[in-house]
Amino acid sequence: MSHYFINDPTLDHELKTIDVQIKGTSFRFYTDRGVFSKSGLDFGSKLLLETIQFSSNEKIVIDMGCGYGPMGIYAAKMCPKAIIHMVDVNERALDLALKNAELNHVNNTKFYKSHLFEEIDFKADLIITNPPIRAGKVTIFDLYEQAQKHLNSKGKLILVIQKKQGAPSTFEKLKTLFKYVEILSKDKGYWIISSYND
Repeated sequence: MSHYFINDPTLDHELKTIDVQIKGTSFRFYTDRGVFSKSGLDFGSKLLLETIQFSSNEKIVIDMGCGYGPMGIYAAKMCPKAIIHMVDVNERALDLALKNAELNHVNNTKFYKSHLFEEIDFKADLIITNPPIRAGKVTIFDLYEQAQKHLNSKGKLILVIQKKQGAPSTFEKLKTLFKYVEILSKDKGYWIISSYND
């Protein structure tokens, strides 16, 4: 079985488009087999985007595990003066994210093939992520640790995770890395968690 958090170039294509509304703004995205939530924008990512309050102070944003790009592209629309750095290990997802940026007329995006932050040598004001839970707890906690090191002073990590998939343990882990950890929203078992230092 192919997983969305790995590369599988042998997987057949099933390219299609989906239409999405996020806080009154319309988007159209290409999706395909082998990427996360190919049939429509997942509830968790949408909740994160409907919860987050973007700031004009955020000039460098990282969408870690961007998939086909809905979170990063929404951020690019909301923060036209910021650069949104979209990162994924899955080449098919990155190809779709690039096409989707063009399809939704955003040009303040950059794309990186990277396992977590391995190829990222800069710091961000904001990191957003819907972490790849199926990659396992060790990988997820590694993501949090690396994210903390890739944030500027007062930079924030904002993520979505389901309670049944480890939200409480994620909350406790984040408290070991950040001075401030707060739950911004809870809905249908999903938690939106914000973490930052002074």
